Amino acid sequence: MDRYADQRDLELLEGDKCTFAVLSRILKGTCRLILTDHRRLLICHSSEPYPVWIWTPDDISAEEKERAWREVTAACPMADGYRYNLKYELAKFFLSRAREQGENAVIATNMFAYDCPAPVMPKHMAEGRMHLCTQADLEEAADVLRLFQEEVGIDRRDMDEYRNMVRAYIAGGRFFFWKDDSGRTVASCHYTPDGEVASVCGVYTFPPHRRRHYAENLVYQVTKVVEATGAMPMLYTDADYAASNACYEKIGYVLKGRLCTIAVEKCWC
Repeated sequence: MDRYADQRDLELLEGDKCTFAVLSRILKGTCRLILTDHRRLLICHSSEPYPVWIWTPDDISAEEKERAWREVTAACPMADGYRYNLKYELAKFFLSRAREQGENAVIATNMFAYDCPAPVMPKHMAEGRMHLCTQADLEEAADVLRLFQEEVGIDRRDMDEYRNMVRAYIAGGRFFFWKDDSGRTVASCHYTPDGEVASVCGVYTFPPHRRRHYAENLVYQVTKVVEATGAMPMLYTDADYAASNACYEKIGYVLKGRLCTIAVEKCWC
């Protein structure tokens, strides 16, 4: 297994362009760990607190599943707190192998990957308007991003890190609020471009303002912004959150792939 990625690995991901869009992006940056044979197995961990990404082909064999298990667990053991993002066929095998070793491994998150080849205007227009954030919005935007991360329950950071992240999004014109008619911020999201695709991320509505179509209208408008750049809009969702998935589907998002995150379940007894 090589410890570097090259064009061969990016070509492997072309067949799963939407589902593994994040992996494609992080491979182009600085990664803590890369293991790849450039053909059938690609493992990447960017940094803490992010999960380990594992790509395998759809026709993976039993022998290849075992090889993936050995490579990943040797480098990033679940017992040490690592989580894995991977396809369901491999996840089932990993869960079985973990339990054989006495580890209580579970599916922590079910994920859908969507793209949006043709955005559809929302049927329900929300009051207010989209607001492109500027540096004057930095503190509010960083706090909204914190709230989103806390609600999701993963990848939590300190406020300085949130500020740095938001500062980069704002500099690129990629962080947005939805403001109601009174000028109050009620929802937020941003997007991250990567070549032919761009991920719409961090969709968050303040709890008192939910079920008023703010997020639906905001995501639609941000999707149109992404479309205008020439990139394919895409996003990941929690597969178990039917309401948000239905919202995205109404504005033109199409299910392209399924992933899950597996981890060792902690016992608080």
